[in-house]
Amino acid sequence: MDQELFHSGFVSIVGRPNVGKSTLLNRILGQKIAITSDKPQTTRNRIVGIHNFPQGQILFIDTPGIHKPKGKLNRFMVDQAVSACSDIDLVLFLVEADDRPGGGDDYILDILKKSGVPVALIINKIDRVEPPSLLKLIENYSARFDFSEVVPISALTGDGVDRLLGALEPYIPAGPRYYPDEMITDQPERVIVAEMVREKVMRRTHEELPYGVAVQVESFTEKPEKNLVVIQAAINVERDSHKKIIVGRRGQMIRALGQDARKDIEKMLGTRVYLELFVRVRKDWTQSDRMLRELGYDG
Repeated sequence: MDQELFHSGFVSIVGRPNVGKSTLLNRILGQKIAITSDKPQTTRNRIVGIHNFPQGQILFIDTPGIHKPKGKLNRFMVDQAVSACSDIDLVLFLVEADDRPGGGDDYILDILKKSGVPVALIINKIDRVEPPSLLKLIENYSARFDFSEVVPISALTGDGVDRLLGALEPYIPAGPRYYPDEMITDQPERVIVAEMVREKVMRRTHEELPYGVAVQVESFTEKPEKNLVVIQAAINVERDSHKKIIVGRRGQMIRALGQDARKDIEKMLGTRVYLELFVRVRKDWTQSDRMLRELGYDG
């Protein structure tokens, strides 16, 4: 293919917390690289997913939910999302079909207006509403912003996602192939593994605990002769009481977390995995610049 016929560009997925951004990215890629849960603020770092089509390549940037931040970790998350709205080709503003526009959406739209980047309104979870409600929602959002595209989808079922991808291609300029065809993300395997463990913590624990958890892969040893990868990972928490919750009675909780995570990791790596988890208390790490940097939240 002649270089001038190839197209490549960057598309950010933004929205309020817990509207389905990571679910959409996983659906587009056909593989899980971004963690999901029913709790807001699951995604903390920007994640690049690589989608190839016959004439080009789209680099999708999944971002933390944009919200008014409280605390150092939340500020880091919002900064990650806001910075992903500049120097790109298109923003996908993701909202829920069964919700209504509110102050959080206006806060994000004000940021997008300042960016000057074309914005497509992506209405997720259309399987939950009837057409008249959907049309009314589109009218409400269109009165707030001049969107370049409006595409209703269900990231969970895949309905409308192919149509969305087709609508994006005209916005992708001529450019180089940034990554080989076989790559679907720029994230190292160790990072994805750590996030998969954190996802299981978020899904199995409640209240404030998930937001004070960070996971680090301490060792990642491949043993190809045994078709095995041996992984040791530390679950960092802020308090001794949190450690007791994650370990659980007689170690039941941490064993269950490990079993859940191992299944996803084996599917991603395509090999058997031995996963060893342990818990480390790092008091008030979410409020410490030094510990935030050590745990990878340094921008």
